[in-house]
Amino acid sequence: MSAGADSEISTSPESQAKSTPTTASKPRFALFVATACGLGYLPKAPGTWGSLAGVLIYYLIQFYFPLSSATGRPLGLSARAAWSSMTVLPIAILIAVVGVLTANSVEKYSGTEDPQFVVIDEVSGQLFAYMFAIAPANWKYLVLGFILFRVFDIWKPFPARQAESLPGGWGIMTDDWAAAVYAGIGLWIARAAGL
Repeated sequence: MSAGADSEISTSPESQAKSTPTTASKPRFALFVATACGLGYLPKAPGTWGSLAGVLIYYLIQFYFPLSSATGRPLGLSARAAWSSMTVLPIAILIAVVGVLTANSVEKYSGTEDPQFVVIDEVSGQLFAYMFAIAPANWKYLVLGFILFRVFDIWKPFPARQAESLPGGWGIMTDDWAAAVYAGIGLWIARAAGL
């Protein structure tokens, strides 16, 4: 076969469709969600920007649905857990489910395993970290929760690193949920220490 025939075969519409995604098949909504409204496209530390989006979401939930008692006394654990299950949990679950679906779609479209511009996993993980700790939305807990989550998300202690091997969107999301558990435990320890 001649070189000309090789180039003709490699540039045929069928081979191009298999090797590169077409504009018509671009999952625009999935990209919008998976990049956290485009934060994943920021050039430096996209995961950090995704985590900051999670901080903002948690802050806004507490701003509109405050975690407080009418008497001004601190709420007990059961009251805080009830508040969390009625306010944060539904939003966290929605972001988690949509995150798995959109991350999976974007991973398939990009042809890259766990693309760096997908940051919905950081949004979800950061939100779960605060939810697990039922953390108040004061600046100390917001900053500490952010730092702890970023440390554990980068470090990936067991089982976070192993979770990355799950297929598609599950692998992208679950390592951040594992990091969220560690960050939540860190926030509980900080509260017990009097922070």
